Amino acid sequence: MKQVFNPYLPLNEYIPDGEPHVFGDRVYIYGSHDKENGDDFCMLDYVTWSAPVNDLTDWRYEGVIYKAERDPLYPQYKYMYAPDVVRGNDGRYYLYYSLANTYPDCSYIMGVAVCDTPSGDFEYLGFVRHKDGTPMQDYAIFDPACFNDNGTIHFYYGMWFDFDENPSVTPEQSIEKQMSTFKKTRDEVVNTPGGVMGPIHVELCDDMMTIKDTPKRIFPARYEGTEFSGHEFFEASSMRKVGDKYYFVYSSWHNHELCYATSDYPDKDFKYGGVIISNGDVGYKGRRDEDRLMRSGNNHGSIENINGQWYIFYHRHTTKTEFSRQGCAEKIEILKDGSIPQVEMTSCGLNAGPLVGRGCYPAAICCNLTNGHMPHCWCPNHRLPHLAAKNDERFISEIENGTIIGYKYLKFEKIAKIGIKYRTYDKKPSGRVDISLSMGGGAVGSIMVENSENWTYSHGFVNIEDGIHPLYLEYKGEGSIEIIEIELI
Repeated sequence: MKQVFNPYLPLNEYIPDGEPHVFGDRVYIYGSHDKENGDDFCMLDYVTWSAPVNDLTDWRYEGVIYKAERDPLYPQYKYMYAPDVVRGNDGRYYLYYSLANTYPDCSYIMGVAVCDTPSGDFEYLGFVRHKDGTPMQDYAIFDPACFNDNGTIHFYYGMWFDFDENPSVTPEQSIEKQMSTFKKTRDEVVNTPGGVMGPIHVELCDDMMTIKDTPKRIFPARYEGTEFSGHEFFEASSMRKVGDKYYFVYSSWHNHELCYATSDYPDKDFKYGGVIISNGDVGYKGRRDEDRLMRSGNNHGSIENINGQWYIFYHRHTTKTEFSRQGCAEKIEILKDGSIPQVEMTSCGLNAGPLVGRGCYPAAICCNLTNGHMPHCWCPNHRLPHLAAKNDERFISEIENGTIIGYKYLKFEKIAKIGIKYRTYDKKPSGRVDISLSMGGGAVGSIMVENSENWTYSHGFVNIEDGIHPLYLEYKGEGSIEIIEIELI
């Protein structure tokens, strides 16, 4: 039986900042392209994958669609940050992106490439510009998003740090920080009402490069005292339209969550809606930051209707850095009142339902991985359970006493044993892996673990009632182990 799980692409593929778009009878995923075990964001050229809208188990690699070297600013700026693709009124497909060296050292020019098909190969066209031909550099240039609204081309971008609303930052310091961060002059910062930060909108002409009017901020100039307070815009602009409502999806100052705001207009009067997902499951059913169920980090994605079902695409973090991010997706529901309830991270994601509770699965499709005190963002020097890659293998490493690994959800039927393919991370006394169907719940079985430098299987008998359940594995013992595969028999 064909299935799809999170991450929905092969475990050696790292496409964060995902923008899903249905073009024709296929859904295409566009995003940044991280390097496995890379040492910076977005080190590789853009690629895309696509799948039939009626079979999300069948993702196809479309190849490299655009190389950084095609932009005239290369190699002064060599990494391509989060892009977006839109179909123009001429039927061609337009790719928007910005180049950078290292975060947040960006070119602050939005590049444009074009292709006759959504699968590439895109060719450099130019850059987003004013009518006089000069680059459009109003406000803080970051994370482009483009949306064709029945012939009107809406363009969004922007970034917002808390300089203006941090009590430890004076107004003068805020000006200086905006100048240095976004390469602005003092006049540009001071003479832009509210400063140069925030989510920005402007319309594009039919050439898909020239702006029609003056770019404007779509959220309030300050968050304090507004409904956005607590979930302020940070980056990752994305726009979709549901019926007559505009849904603006963005990453908040919390960094790990994707939020949304709605309006009757594409460029004003947005109302905060809520959190759609957190890549640490923070906020889901009241979960606190300190109780995150996975190491969290920056997040970027959007919603898309695929064959009648809405999904949220986002990314998770592997290794111990922020530089090897993998795309994931979950089903969402847009209620009659227009709200989107927050969803949890799962292992089944785009699958038609829960995963079959039988057979072998990569251990790395876990949706929960915690030792009870998982950090946010960068943690290369911390010892903690994490998704690792080495020698063309992807596995869970540094599993120590109390580490919990979760898989949601599986449909069990007459399961007698569950096994793990593991090896010991260091030579210490043996332990066991307890199996349960709820976080911190009673064990329904155990798997014994002994010292082994090579991958080896160990199984334990289980007592699991038929039905749909999560699966949790908790290591209890000394030393560390690594797990590459789980097996249900």
